[in-house]
Amino acid sequence: MRNLHIRTTRRRMVTALTVLLFAAAGAAPAVAAEEGSTGSPGSPALADGLALTPPMGFNNWNSTHCRAEFNESMVKGIADIFVDKGLKDAGYQYVNLDDCWALPDRDTDGRLVPDPARFPNGIKAVADYVHSKGLKLGIYTSAGTKTCSSSGFPGALGHEYSDAQQFADWGVDYLKYDNCNNQGVDAELRYTTMRDALKATGRPIVYSICEWGQNKPWEWAADVGHLWRTTGDISDTWGSMLSILKQNLPLAPYAGPGHWNDPDMLEIGNGGMTATEYRSHFSMWSVMAAPLLIGSDLRSASAETLEILGNKEVIAVDQDPLGKQGSVVSSGGGRWVVAKEMKDGSRTVALFNESGSPQRIATTAAAVGLPAADAYTLRDLWQHRSYNTAGTISATVPAHGTVLVRVFADRRWHQHPPAVELGLDGDTLVQAGTPAALTTTVTDLGRTPATRVSVRLSGPEGWAVRATSPTSTAALPTGRSLRTKWSVTAPPGTPTGSYDLTLRATYRSPSGVRADSTLSFAATVVVPPPSGTSGLGDLPWLSAANGYGPVERNTSNGESAAGDGHPITIGGVVYAKGLGVHAESSVEYYTGTACETVTAQVGVDDEKGANGTVAFEVWADGTKVASTGVLTNAMPAQPLTADVTGARLVRLVVTDGGDGIDSDHADWADAQLSC
Repeated sequence: MRNLHIRTTRRRMVTALTVLLFAAAGAAPAVAAEEGSTGSPGSPALADGLALTPPMGFNNWNSTHCRAEFNESMVKGIADIFVDKGLKDAGYQYVNLDDCWALPDRDTDGRLVPDPARFPNGIKAVADYVHSKGLKLGIYTSAGTKTCSSSGFPGALGHEYSDAQQFADWGVDYLKYDNCNNQGVDAELRYTTMRDALKATGRPIVYSICEWGQNKPWEWAADVGHLWRTTGDISDTWGSMLSILKQNLPLAPYAGPGHWNDPDMLEIGNGGMTATEYRSHFSMWSVMAAPLLIGSDLRSASAETLEILGNKEVIAVDQDPLGKQGSVVSSGGGRWVVAKEMKDGSRTVALFNESGSPQRIATTAAAVGLPAADAYTLRDLWQHRSYNTAGTISATVPAHGTVLVRVFADRRWHQHPPAVELGLDGDTLVQAGTPAALTTTVTDLGRTPATRVSVRLSGPEGWAVRATSPTSTAALPTGRSLRTKWSVTAPPGTPTGSYDLTLRATYRSPSGVRADSTLSFAATVVVPPPSGTSGLGDLPWLSAANGYGPVERNTSNGESAAGDGHPITIGGVVYAKGLGVHAESSVEYYTGTACETVTAQVGVDDEKGANGTVAFEVWADGTKVASTGVLTNAMPAQPLTADVTGARLVRLVVTDGGDGIDSDHADWADAQLSC
């Protein structure tokens, strides 16, 4: 821990730097007068009792940005929804305003002015209304001369003490402090100054440091703020969520009561991901003890969105008072096991499937840190059901899905039916009009046997699904499986794409308690690749995950909506065809054992100037068959050739080059598949 003398000295340094900055700009050095009037807070630690569990609430930015609909009426309406829809009862507290709430100019006294069109009654009136609902209000500014909006709203650099006092006078309970237009002033100094300013008000205000992880705040901010962003901004895509998840997971040792890693807001309900992906998003943020700040428009939230956000069993994982962030137990092949120690001695275990196809993910009670026991109770937090297990924790997890369970040694384990695992052998690729063979398994994981076991597989209307081996058994002892073979046929002419199949098993415990288990998964209708050489930008893919925005066909990646890219350009050379992606990225194709080579000219697109470092890989049926090493924007396009002879699946991967994600626009220029 730094001593008081060093901290006070550094705070005075930032004051001096700020005064010089404003003097150079011809502005009054407001911070000098403020510093002289407040004394020296110099707190050696944030032992203030705030944010002892991760903050839960709402932030408007992801759903409204600066549009006119962000106003007093909307904010009050969100508070009403918190109460009416049960979100307050589930633990959500903070209704937070983001950028654009103020006028672009301060008043003649240097004070912030709420936008009278958006907030005609001022911020205090909004805070009073939110407080009347038993909730709390948050506000936003930046540790710079301006906020992040292109409209140029005033930031707090040089005005920390007066701004903090305004927030306190309005009744603000939470401050999100961004990092734009920071004039190059040291981050730790800027954020420490605002900490001291907030403390000087005497009002308890949760302090959210939003400097995007640029200066590793987890290493220095535990006695500065209550939470700190560990990454850049999240977007409503699977690739963005996955990339941020991977950056935040290794930081578990830095989190705890009153000081949390913040991987940014929740995108659940914004429409860019599937319900399965949103459940993974919520599960993993909860296992990571992340702040749960809703980023979707609750005024139009679906019942499904509210069901995900309101799952109290999952929320209890996030809000566990022990305050441990989950740690990675294993992650091979995109099969993640993340375990979180709970205050009652149990473990919450996330079985998370990063890949685009169903995968079996398994661990044990011992591996996640539980003591030896005859058996354990396993609680499924999405199904809201309890089972017993002899010690194995496993499931076949759908593509991009998460099975979230809470496991504990329990003398009453025998009151619950045995856990069974439903599984698949082989892939789920189907050619229309041609029977495909599929094998399912039902495995008893419990200490007790499963009896009167039967299984049924169903598919879309018009599909032929027929069992070709037994579908039932009288009993399954611990560790034994019922294997059933099926013939699955999609009708001729079925379009390519994914179609839902459902496997359902029913069984009884020795005491006669009836139980059932369901596994939903996607069968993918594929067509053989055409003979000859084809551009990969023109062929259908099986799956595509991308860091920002969608994978683009025959243009660069524009990071946002489909079609917002530019001509593919590497080293000044323009290419008419290819794929434009953003790390981390994975694009998978069905090649049906009929193809021989993948070729491309690969590199970082010119559109981001000097930024971007990436590495390209080609995988054939799970084996890496070609790679480039790290490429930078300064390098011309590199030729890449991969032998994919005999492979059924080919996957094109782009990583961040090992240095984090920053404008990693990557091009598979002139990418071709020869069959």
